[in-house]
Amino acid sequence: MGTDTVRAQVADEAAGRRREQRGWYFYDWACSVYSTSVLTVFLGPYLTSVARSAADADGFVHPLGIPVRVGSFFAYCVSASVIVAILVMPLAGAAADRTGRKKRLLAAAAYTGAAATTGLFFLDGHRYLLGGFLLIVANASVAVSMVVYNSYLPQIAPPEERDAVSSRGWAFGYAAGSLVLIANLVLFTAHGSFGVSEATAVRICLASAGLWWGLFTLVPLRRLRDRRTAAVAPPVHGWRQLAATVRDMRGKPLTLAFLLAYLVYNDGIQTVISQASVYGSEELGLGQSTLITAVLMVQVLAVAGALGMGRLARTYGAKRTILGSLVAWTVTLAAGFFLPAGRPVWFFVLAAGIGLVLGGSQALSRSLFSHLVPPGKEAEYFSAYEMSDRGMSWLGPLLFGVTYQLTGSYRDAIVSLVAFFVIGFVLLARVPVGRAIRDAGNPVPDRI
Repeated sequence: MGTDTVRAQVADEAAGRRREQRGWYFYDWACSVYSTSVLTVFLGPYLTSVARSAADADGFVHPLGIPVRVGSFFAYCVSASVIVAILVMPLAGAAADRTGRKKRLLAAAAYTGAAATTGLFFLDGHRYLLGGFLLIVANASVAVSMVVYNSYLPQIAPPEERDAVSSRGWAFGYAAGSLVLIANLVLFTAHGSFGVSEATAVRICLASAGLWWGLFTLVPLRRLRDRRTAAVAPPVHGWRQLAATVRDMRGKPLTLAFLLAYLVYNDGIQTVISQASVYGSEELGLGQSTLITAVLMVQVLAVAGALGMGRLARTYGAKRTILGSLVAWTVTLAAGFFLPAGRPVWFFVLAAGIGLVLGGSQALSRSLFSHLVPPGKEAEYFSAYEMSDRGMSWLGPLLFGVTYQLTGSYRDAIVSLVAFFVIGFVLLARVPVGRAIRDAGNPVPDRI
């Protein structure tokens, strides 16, 4: 085979890889709108208001005959979706690795979630049970789809490209979230000018996220390709699959050590995301428009943060860059303790700090974990990773709530979360990443 032929083959492979990578980015672009507009901004308050309209005189609704306070219904539905996701994610991951038909599984999860989200347009009147059901389906679906989506990363990017590719994916997601949230806020704040009620405007915002999710999922489904897999053991089901995955991971103790560190510091990240608005409204006395603007600022700056930290990783390695981001998280939370009440500008400064480290710390954690996954078990291992991301983040909210209960201060509660970043830093710093990559059977990049 001549040199020119070899060069042509290498060029064709690189072009095909870039095509797949560009398609892969678009799933973040597609599904992140659900997390931003639906889960973070609009659905919680609106579903609570619908449940309130169906409540009895004591403020309770009765799904399946169980008395539930109106204010707890949304949180319980999110918890139920996490339980469903934990049951389904290991099965989806194992099926993806076993069959190699990841595109079908990605399509099934994505379009189930998109359909459920679009169906939220019909959430009105007293239909709180419909809203709860659709929330559970959509939230579990996005978690399952992310298992399959993340498992493509080791297949479409060689080790030296993964930090940049993962960072661009996160940046695409935050960019889409920002773009759609701006359009949603225009409709919501000027709903009268469009001739619709506030409730109808919210329903349009919810449904549009589902339509966006479904439309842009077509791009990765056209560009990503399935890969043949070697024959493996027959499938097992339910909790047996989860147990089998955990047993297999016990043979990779350094991969488990990284996953433990990620579980700890990611718990802190997820708690900051979920509780920052409570801190802003209850402790700092800020209005809803200020809080929504802060969410938008986080989304926009997370794009720059993800891309910027991806570049830093090229020079300093993913592990060192993540460790640096954990220091930045610690400093940001410590500064948040001293924010003056009734001064939105300082809350925006806090939001800026969060945005700049949010996307990068998540993107680089994903790319670093991809090096620690044994070949052929990408989806199965990423199901465990996704459970750490979505299914295990309960200790942070618990610590936040207990601290507030004991002290009566949201300032003490927010600064208590520093513990997750300090402990996560120590645990991650102790992981010999190069050896962990070799133990997983993967080549060690020059800079990690």
